[in-house]
Amino acid sequence: MRNLALLLCALALAPAAATLASAHEFKAGPLTIVHPWTRATPPRAEVGGGYLVVRNAGTEPDRLVSATAEAATKVEIHEMTMSDGVMKMRPVAGGIAIPAGGEAVLQPSGLHLMMMGLKQPLKEGESIPGSLTFERAGTVAVTFKVEAIGHQPDSGEHGATGH
Repeated sequence: MRNLALLLCALALAPAAATLASAHEFKAGPLTIVHPWTRATPPRAEVGGGYLVVRNAGTEPDRLVSATAEAATKVEIHEMTMSDGVMKMRPVAGGIAIPAGGEAVLQPSGLHLMMMGLKQPLKEGESIPGSLTFERAGTVAVTFKVEAIGHQPDSGEHGATGH
């Protein structure tokens, strides 16, 4: 009976364990970068998106000013918006603010990193080394986990905001 109870408990916790195992974090001073990821790309794709959450536990605001990814020749900070039923994408001048005690969420259809000039297709399961540079916290090395082409983030990839 005890073994059956343990088995049922393990099965109930398996989805949460899988989410925790796939999450990864990086630190830069008071900043925590949560689960940087990208989607797999088709064979001839020239661009990909980078997504993550930056949490600022400090008392001073910071700003994400640039990024790199080894799989791309250039990475820009972009914003995607809808205007009159038309989706528009543009570079974000001056970077992304991370408020003191707050967070910035980079996600599909919003703020994101645009990986341009992909050197090869991004394949599910791979890890892409890169870096994020902040105005105050400096540069931190990160790894972008390559998710499935149609991957949609769950609440664990968005932090407390649930975006």
